[in-house]
Amino acid sequence: MKMLQAQPALSVKDMARSIGFYRDKLGLSFVLETEGFAIFRRDAVELHLWLANDESWRTREDTRPVTSGAESFLAGTASCRILVEGVEELFRTLQPLGIIHGNAPLTDQPWGDRDLAVQDPDGNLVTFFEGLPG
Repeated sequence: MKMLQAQPALSVKDMARSIGFYRDKLGLSFVLETEGFAIFRRDAVELHLWLANDESWRTREDTRPVTSGAESFLAGTASCRILVEGVEELFRTLQPLGIIHGNAPLTDQPWGDRDLAVQDPDGNLVTFFEGLPG
């Protein structure tokens, strides 16, 4: 068995708002929207969004926290890391938009990455990173 690729899937409450963010702010190409699901691509990266708008958990008798997988409390609880080439250039592009997470500006990490993070409108954390030179 050999793993070849990962496609992060992030939960959101408002698909239209999220499509605008990922397309217009992060520069991902919008590929498809179907019932409760959207796909974006840029270069070799594909990112998926799924709608978490099920409010039935508030009143149902089932005591399990997740039954449909689309419970609204799941929106904004995910994170992913995207390997990029040119993280400093991306920083210069995103900084004027005011979307870089306050606790995750462009930073050299002790594990050998330079990264920065943004939060989408629901609170999902998207970190862009590349290896430090040398």
